[in-house]
Amino acid sequence: MRFLRVRAADVRIHETGDPDAPPVVLLHGIGRSLEDWAPQHERLDADHRVISLDMPGFGLSGRVPEPTTLPVLAAAVWNVLDALGETRPVHVVGNSLGGAVAMSMLTIRPDAVSTLTLVNSAGFGKEVTLALRLLAVPGLGRRLLRRIDARTVPRLERTLFADRALVTPERVATALRIARQPDFAPVYLEVARALGGLRGVAPAWRADLLRRVSAHPRPTLIVWGDRDLILPSTHLTAARVAFPHARTHLFPDTGHMPQLERPDEFATLVRPLLTSQPT
Repeated sequence: MRFLRVRAADVRIHETGDPDAPPVVLLHGIGRSLEDWAPQHERLDADHRVISLDMPGFGLSGRVPEPTTLPVLAAAVWNVLDALGETRPVHVVGNSLGGAVAMSMLTIRPDAVSTLTLVNSAGFGKEVTLALRLLAVPGLGRRLLRRIDARTVPRLERTLFADRALVTPERVATALRIARQPDFAPVYLEVARALGGLRGVAPAWRADLLRRVSAHPRPTLIVWGDRDLILPSTHLTAARVAFPHARTHLFPDTGHMPQLERPDEFATLVRPLLTSQPT
C-alpha cells in the first residue's frame, strides 16, 4: 500500500497484479476503506491489475479542498487512475456509496469504463438505515459521529454482516482508527447530507444519475445480500428495472458486503464480467 498526492490530498491505494493486465477498480462505501476489498485482490489479480483505494476523506486518505459530493469523489477516482498512468478502460466495482461513485464515473468518462459491478449499491431507493438518516439532523449528526469509540464500533460493525464472526478485533481496530482521522466526521456529514436526509436517500440525484447512466449502457452485474440492514435488498428490484440488461444475484444469509461475507462466490460471479468489453 502507498499514498499518492492527488488534488492536494494524500490518497491511499492498494495495487496488486500485473500492471499490464486489464485494470479493475474497487470502491468502498461511506465511512469505509479499501480493507473492505482485501479478499478480492488475491481472487482477481491473477489476470488483472487490481486497484483499491481509500476515496478522499475516507479511510486513511485526506480530503480534497472542495466539499465532498458524489461527482467530486468520482472525479477524484479518475484523478487517481491518471496519477497511476492508467489510460485504458477500467472495470469499476463499487459497494454501497462506491456503487453510486462507480455510476458517476461512467457519466464523467463513458469511454473509459468497460463494465460496472454494483454491490448493495446506493442509488436505487430511498430506504436506508436510521443511523445514516439521523446524520442529516443539524447538530445531531456531528454529535453521533463523536460517539464512535471502542464501545460503539463493534455494534456498528455488526450491522454490516449477517455472520457476526466477521466482526473481528482487526476490523474493529481498523474502523476505530478510521473514525479518529481528522477528516472523517466532516466528510461523512458532507456526503450523507448531499445524498439524503431524515426521510431517506433523496430522489432527485438518484433519478438524475440513473438517467445519465442509461445513456451509456455497459455490461453490468448487480448483486445484493438478502439480509442487508443498511440498504435493503428490495432495492434490487428497482436496480433490475434501471438496468434491464444486467445480470443480478441475491446472496442468501448475507449482509451489506458480500465481497467479504461470500468472497469466493463473489469472485466467481464477477470474473466472467471482467472479460467483457463495452458494446
